[in-house]
Amino acid sequence: MSECINDYYIYNGDIKESKNFDKEILRTGKVLYEVIRIIDGKPLFFNKHMDRLRNSAKITGVTIKFSNQDIKEMIEKLINSNGIYSSNVKLIFNFDSISRKLNISAVYFVEHSYPSKENYEYGVNTIFYHGERETPNAKILNINFRQLVNKEIRAKNAFEAILLDRNGDITEGSKSNIFMIKEDNVITAPVQSVLPGTTRQTIIELCRKANINVVEKKVNYTEIESMDALFISGTSPKVLPIAKVEKSEFGSSKNRIVLQIMKLYDKEVYNDLAKA
Repeated sequence: MSECINDYYIYNGDIKESKNFDKEILRTGKVLYEVIRIIDGKPLFFNKHMDRLRNSAKITGVTIKFSNQDIKEMIEKLINSNGIYSSNVKLIFNFDSISRKLNISAVYFVEHSYPSKENYEYGVNTIFYHGERETPNAKILNINFRQLVNKEIRAKNAFEAILLDRNGDITEGSKSNIFMIKEDNVITAPVQSVLPGTTRQTIIELCRKANINVVEKKVNYTEIESMDALFISGTSPKVLPIAKVEKSEFGSSKNRIVLQIMKLYDKEVYNDLAKA
């Protein structure tokens, strides 16, 4: 089954029927990607996503020839051709593994899973998963890794998997970033160990503006029970409290700092869309 949904997608700038989407573009070459949330026809935190995309390109030694405006116009073409104004959009840039030249660009809608009202009110269940990304700072497609993690998430009926490195230190979620609260401190893994998510970056900026102390440091999974609360951040979940990690339970959805960050983030979303 293709991950490209709805009627049309954009292939090298042209509108194509989604039924003809070739999933091999995800399996060959070096593939950089971004997933952007669309709200009321506007790409959320678009400039931050572009900064991360270009950082991924720099790390992997490739060049994205399109300007930010070019990419925004591709997204607008996708939105207008499908008549879909709220969803998640995936940007794919496929490069030749040897020459490093861009082969294919594609923009298309993907399935999304937004948390329910109950998820925000009570929090979600998570598991630990021992696994490291090959290049954590770059958003490079790794289908095999994603399939293995998803299999474990489904088997344990969890919302997300918290990744652990070879030392048992918490890095990030399989498709999110992870934050922990201890007393008045917000703790997250050092940026060198994780994908620098746009939501992660926004949360850190908002916390600092609100005089909430943010500490980037390694936390071993054995220390998890000493935390007061945890939450997930990402394109789809935004700021989502964690109720359970394996068998350890947390009152994250009632934690005052988590609630404050949720409010700050929702306000920032509103402000960003108002400027778009």
